[in-house]
Amino acid sequence: MRILRIDCSPRGDISYSRRLANEMVDELARSGASIIRRDLAEDPPLIVDAAFAAAMIAHQTGESARDVDALAPSEILIGELETSDLLVISTPMHNFTVPALLKAWIDQVVRFGRTFRSTPQGKVGLLEDRPTFIIVATGSPITGERARQPDFLTPYLTAILGTIGIHEISFIRLEGMSREALHGLAQARSTMRAQIALHRARSDARARVHPA
Repeated sequence: MRILRIDCSPRGDISYSRRLANEMVDELARSGASIIRRDLAEDPPLIVDAAFAAAMIAHQTGESARDVDALAPSEILIGELETSDLLVISTPMHNFTVPALLKAWIDQVVRFGRTFRSTPQGKVGLLEDRPTFIIVATGSPITGERARQPDFLTPYLTAILGTIGIHEISFIRLEGMSREALHGLAQARSTMRAQIALHRARSDARARVHPA
């Protein structure tokens, strides 16, 4: 199994989302896995520019884009997705939605003709689905009765990843970390353990239906 881990927080090792991602990836990799690490804070994705936009329309396959300088960074990021079996994204919520670093990564991997195509019925993803865990840290609660701010991150990531073919998405929320960090961390760990158990049960069921 190959795990692609994407970290977005600029706070380094003190980031709660990174700390929980460490625990989750360690647990998922216990049965044997290789890990591809993409730290967006250390190596920020390029912002889409005019050269990228023009090349994206002209080169809609990996083969066509192979020697196109404007698409080279995009091809690297898409390649990491294509070769992974499982995706873990750890991110803070910034201003009710995804941080700029994660949006820049999305703009590089959501490419017309390459990772999705348009049809009369709507956009169709061209990547294979895979289990995807998204760890989200928020300063204030965003779910339940105590929620006092909107959440545009969850529906956006669900929709945009679905656009390229990734639908098996689970969210693990670290809520209220600016005031109740210990409580938020405990709740998130409980959710994480439940999600890992469910993932393993699904994997076992798939293995019984499609033995190697």
